[in-house]
Amino acid sequence: MHNVYTVKQVNAYIKNMFAQDFMLNRIYVKGEVSNCKYHTSGHIYFSLKDESGLIACVMFAGSRSGLSFRMQDGQQVVVLGSVSVYERDGKYQLYAKEILPDGAGLLHERFEALKKELQEMGMFAPEYKQPIPKYVHTVGIVTASTGAAIRDIIHIASRRNPYVQLLLYPAQVQGEGAAESIVRGIRMLEKKEVDVMIVGRGGGSIEDLWAFNEEAVARAVFECPVPVISAVGHETDTTIIDFVADMRAPTPSAAAELAVYDYRDVKAACGERRARIRRQMVQKIEQERAKVKQTALKLKMCHPRQKLRSDRQYASELESRIHTLFEEKLKADKHRLAIYIEKMKGLSPLIKLSQGYSYIENNRKENIKSVLQVEKEEILNLYMTDGVIKAKVCEIKRKHK
Repeated sequence: MHNVYTVKQVNAYIKNMFAQDFMLNRIYVKGEVSNCKYHTSGHIYFSLKDESGLIACVMFAGSRSGLSFRMQDGQQVVVLGSVSVYERDGKYQLYAKEILPDGAGLLHERFEALKKELQEMGMFAPEYKQPIPKYVHTVGIVTASTGAAIRDIIHIASRRNPYVQLLLYPAQVQGEGAAESIVRGIRMLEKKEVDVMIVGRGGGSIEDLWAFNEEAVARAVFECPVPVISAVGHETDTTIIDFVADMRAPTPSAAAELAVYDYRDVKAACGERRARIRRQMVQKIEQERAKVKQTALKLKMCHPRQKLRSDRQYASELESRIHTLFEEKLKADKHRLAIYIEKMKGLSPLIKLSQGYSYIENNRKENIKSVLQVEKEEILNLYMTDGVIKAKVCEIKRKHK
């Protein structure tokens, strides 16, 4: 009896055959979008068809980050993915990992290959990026002489700072020979020694922007001694020179804003700084004036005239104190003298004499206190309060005890 297999086994076998086929694991398929549906889960279900056939496709939500546009029926696209079997239904389908508009698939592969190569060579490394000067005098521009890009750059630069000089190299930015023209423009502006360079153009398809994905242009930007700002296309467009340039601007207008400083801001900043310096100067002058006043006061206090005045005042105070002490001493001595006078009055001979007593002395000036000191016929001096009497001793009588 022949071997009998279940449907599940057959479908699994066929899926395994698809999985072992290297070509089906990474394949580009182009065609027209049909029956496109965005599921609430985030998955996209659609079909690709051409004049002779149709294939079911699905893009899971996790792969949608690489989708840069919204798919619609009738679009011509190139889908990168893998072909496998959905075992439940026994149908094969294309599991999409990346979807590009038709015509961009091969260019995208070239783009990714060159990007990987240049990245491995270190041309995207941040240590090679040059800083964009904050204040520039000349800006070199490599772009087409006609078109929105140069008009936007001129408009923005003139509005921000009309004193900055713009040097345009009218390069061919699209078609055959565009890469060579862009490289010549970069080399030419290098010789002009501009302060910064803007290389770019307006938006377009990947084919229109391809000149900025050429290796020659990338190397010219990398080797340029002048800081380069890339400004290719719109914000969603990305080219090789965006990775190589010292700075990427999403649009040419943004590049002009990055390259040209706004003189009004500088003027305002200068005005603010001038006012701050003036305030600091006034504050400093006030501080120095206060120091001068303080120093002058110190000098005044230390001046000899001030010292003399102080000493004179001190001397005056001492004189006043001495006079006061002298008066107090004199008053005390007068009081003490008055006491002594009163005491002496009781001992004064004149007082005694005024009371009827007299003072007797001989010619030898001896005080006669006893009759024994007197001889008969001796001349004695009798002192009275109002004069002196000379008397002769006629008789001496002794008092008997």
